[in-house]
Amino acid sequence: MALKSPKPCRLGGHLASLPVPRSRIGYNGVTSRFLLGIDTGGTYTDAVLFNPEEGVKARAKALTTRHDLSVGIRNAVEKVLGETSADPSSIRLASLSTTLATNALVEGQGGRVGLIMIGFGPEDLERDGLKTALGTDPVIFLPGGHDVHGHETPLALRNLETQIDALASTVTAFAVAGYFAVRNPEHELRVRDFLRERTGLPVTCSHELSSKLGGPRRALTTLLNARLISMIDRLIGSSEDFLHAHGIHAPLMVVRGDGALISSAEARLRPIETILSGPAASLVGARFLTGLDNAVVSDIGGTTTDVAILDEGRPRLDEEGAVVGGYRTMVQAVAMRTYGLGGDSEVHVNTRGLLGSLTLGPRRIQPLSLVAHLHGDGVVQALERQLKAQHAGRHDGRFAIRSGLPDRFANGLLPQDEALYARISDRPIALNELLTTMMMKASLDRLVARGLVHLCGVTPSDAMHVLGRQNQWNSEAAHRGLELMARTRVGSGKPIAESAEDFALTIERQITRQSSEVILAAALSEDGVDGINPAQSVTIDRALERKPGVVRFAVTLDRPLVGLGASAHVYYPAIAGMLGAESVIPSDAGVANAIGAVAGEVSQTVVVTVTSPEEGVFVISGGGVTEQVAGEDEAIEKARLRAREHSIVLAVENGAEDPVVRMIEEILRPEIEGKPKLVEAQFTAIASGRPKIT
Repeated sequence: MALKSPKPCRLGGHLASLPVPRSRIGYNGVTSRFLLGIDTGGTYTDAVLFNPEEGVKARAKALTTRHDLSVGIRNAVEKVLGETSADPSSIRLASLSTTLATNALVEGQGGRVGLIMIGFGPEDLERDGLKTALGTDPVIFLPGGHDVHGHETPLALRNLETQIDALASTVTAFAVAGYFAVRNPEHELRVRDFLRERTGLPVTCSHELSSKLGGPRRALTTLLNARLISMIDRLIGSSEDFLHAHGIHAPLMVVRGDGALISSAEARLRPIETILSGPAASLVGARFLTGLDNAVVSDIGGTTTDVAILDEGRPRLDEEGAVVGGYRTMVQAVAMRTYGLGGDSEVHVNTRGLLGSLTLGPRRIQPLSLVAHLHGDGVVQALERQLKAQHAGRHDGRFAIRSGLPDRFANGLLPQDEALYARISDRPIALNELLTTMMMKASLDRLVARGLVHLCGVTPSDAMHVLGRQNQWNSEAAHRGLELMARTRVGSGKPIAESAEDFALTIERQITRQSSEVILAAALSEDGVDGINPAQSVTIDRALERKPGVVRFAVTLDRPLVGLGASAHVYYPAIAGMLGAESVIPSDAGVANAIGAVAGEVSQTVVVTVTSPEEGVFVISGGGVTEQVAGEDEAIEKARLRAREHSIVLAVENGAEDPVVRMIEEILRPEIEGKPKLVEAQFTAIASGRPKIT
């Protein structure tokens, strides 16, 4: 039996959803069972309920509650269950996608991590952006590590033993990276066991995340993973607690960055693999909803815009590793370009030049309309006082509020940051009242980067409330905020806009333009065209703005633009118009991520390598303990079998039913002095299957 897939039908220039007899997703003849898809984003938590016979039965949205994610999940799922009167016990599979890890990396947020480098030196921090990513987090260097064949340099723990007690009280997790640990992880495991025994804190080892060489980038990936552990652990724990409390005892799956599903236990250990989880789920959902094989898919959320290309029904995977927040990780994911541009992007006014200008993002802030909706009339009253003031304040229209993280996440704050944090509560406070010196602004930025405080101010979502395109929150607060910002004087001495409505239209034009630029940047990159920055190209500017001239430029896409996200219908018709493309907005565009969360497969990859350090000796590494054998044929057969069997075990552990294995073999055996000699053989096993339905 299969889920029904909507069939695209052109209505008014968009694609609507109409049912067709069958879809491409099978469920082994299951009847009267439901599948629950959940997506927790930066602004909204979405839920959809599927019936294998009838497709989408219900859909719902609730605000994401970052201080306690279970509240947003409960609100969304309870709405879905209430719409259908479905028996919770009939839900046989729950699957979760999230943009929280992606957003955290884009915004530079996450827990404080202790990085342990084994066999590396301080100079290695200068590679692959590791030093920048580390920031002020502590790092300890230990003698040790292995060579390319797994032979060790003795490990010494003295530096760690003398610092561990002081360090443990200032970090939330540890990351351990050893030299050539992918060939022999023994030293990483010894350090991991020591840290767990002495501190009880989560520890991530680099060999657990990637089998690729390249120590500093593997260390970077491990650092980011450790930074995300507490956030994803809270999300999964909240989801599981809610499901169990409501009699839903189905297994919980999580969408990985390549669109595949993993068990919730695996996601807790490897949260880095959930970066681009939400975008990957949206891509799976986009294909399911539209039936299109070739499309540019753009998903606008509160924090980011994610762009990917569907080509012959398949997204391209970024084999070099996903790039998020400016860092190239070793996480395999869809070739999705993520930009800090969304409905909740910070609006910046550039006062230089006669007319001034706007830019949006990359930081997400809470829209004034949302803050007033959540916290009552106090926000509107504060804005009105600022409007009546004789002189404009430096921080008019901006507020700060605690994010709701537990107090332990404030460990390690600088004294001045701690003092400012104490003045901020769970009610919004105007920045004009909070900040009295420039140094306090730097402290506030550090608190925001740690995820302890949210900033609130004018965003595109507020502009849409002023224009009447959105109405779910407090439109009065949005109007007052835009009035304040419109008074900002530019180089000519005049206000940047004559009214709140005029300023809202300016914001709308800017998000249309920046969205068009990022979509073009992603498409040009897919085409392998380098050296063109759409945001700086005079030619593209003339094409997008349809500027007249003796020479006229035009730009378009060769395939439809699929717009996803809760506000897709608000933004994408104009964006597609600027790009000269067909606008495709599915009827369930707002919950495409949640739909994609239950439409994917479980997939696990294992890489096993054979090397020959000396004549007649062959070393097998990966997929288990490092092993030496005497014969080449025996080593190759053992490696091949180990990769296949281990991939099946992992797939089954992650909930796959009857996984199928695909093998990729690369054997480097050049001829040396007239005789072939094995240099390296790599066996990659990919085991995939639909998740098991209880």
